[in-house]
Amino acid sequence: MKLKQRRKLVTYLAVLDQPIRFNPFVFSRTFLLWALLGLIGGVIAGIYWIGLEFLTHQLSFFSGWQVIPVMAICGLLAGLIIHFIGDPGEIHLIVNNIRFNKGKLDPKSNPSMVLSSLLCVASGGSLGPEAPLVQVTGSTGTWVGKLFRLKGEELRSLSIAGMASGFTALFGAPLGGSLFSLEILHHKHAVEYYKAIIPAFVASCFSYLVFALIIHLGLGPVWDLSAYEYSGIFDFGYAVLFAIIGASFGWVFIFSTKFLKLLFEKRPIPIYIKTLIGGILLGLIAFYFPITRYFGHHEINELLSGNFPLTLLFAILFFKIIAISITVTSGWRGGFIIPLFFVGATLGLIIHQLFPTINLTLAIVSCMAAINACVTRTPMSTTILLATLTGFGHFIPILFASLTGYFLAPRIPFISSQMEKE
Repeated sequence: MKLKQRRKLVTYLAVLDQPIRFNPFVFSRTFLLWALLGLIGGVIAGIYWIGLEFLTHQLSFFSGWQVIPVMAICGLLAGLIIHFIGDPGEIHLIVNNIRFNKGKLDPKSNPSMVLSSLLCVASGGSLGPEAPLVQVTGSTGTWVGKLFRLKGEELRSLSIAGMASGFTALFGAPLGGSLFSLEILHHKHAVEYYKAIIPAFVASCFSYLVFALIIHLGLGPVWDLSAYEYSGIFDFGYAVLFAIIGASFGWVFIFSTKFLKLLFEKRPIPIYIKTLIGGILLGLIAFYFPITRYFGHHEINELLSGNFPLTLLFAILFFKIIAISITVTSGWRGGFIIPLFFVGATLGLIIHQLFPTINLTLAIVSCMAAINACVTRTPMSTTILLATLTGFGHFIPILFASLTGYFLAPRIPFISSQMEKE
């Protein structure tokens, strides 16, 4: 055989030895893995939401002075679950595991998180279900990744995609949920985890579809704000001004939380005693100000449609901040994003009552964006989430407010694990 023919034969054999790729598109089998994770995340979120709605409905029959013993008992039961089954941790632990534990979230703590958070949220605690869902679906992503023997960045990306699927299911914003799962990890360098954005986006879309199918969720805003009409370039200045006020109350929330944390940690007491004390205090606040009970998903609409006097709005603002701080520091489980949106809405109503000529919708949305971005350091996802939840179609004023809240945040972040790597 001639040398030229031998070279051709070797070349052909080398080509045949390679795996044959029939797919000429970006689409690959990893897409199916992300989609599967999204479907699982949507089912988990749907089941959790149905259970939460059922338990909330059962406990809502208790009103007036009865909320005090009910919330105290639920706090005690949640503390006993954490004490005997195990401490599922908080958002700090999730961020730490994604950043420093190769993206691994332990599913062993899920039973404790699910049971304790259901009691805490359904009884009227000022924390929402977003953090429990993020932890459960994120750890499901880790489990699926290990099942398919993924390692390194691929495993981390699947855990982040799982987090995004849980967050998206609750808020109904696939893009916002995807970005949030990246931004919450590292407030300055979200691009560090940008490899996970497509897996997170795919999982979020499938999760949203399944969740919407299970609970019959429709498209459209969740909170009924009046239509906003752009009145000129000064609206951006107003958005920044309102955001400065919102960010200042973000500082108030952070410092009140740190102060109460010092009080609760002054003496080493069992977790179930802390949750019991927290339940009693939260019950007292809910007794005098019923609108501060629960995490605010439905209460924001009640706040917007009600005609509350200025003094009552100030009282609601103050005691809602205290209620969120008590819930966070006393060992109750849940997330504080929607409760912070409630605080922002209250603040916007107060500003409008003090200055009736300003645009109410712009004031509310700006305050909501600023206080959340100040505390969580997630300006991009906050902008998209609020646009989806409120129907506020003008992104730029929200973005101005979110960035203002972000840049006016304390240098030491509220979520301590967002600190720079050493």
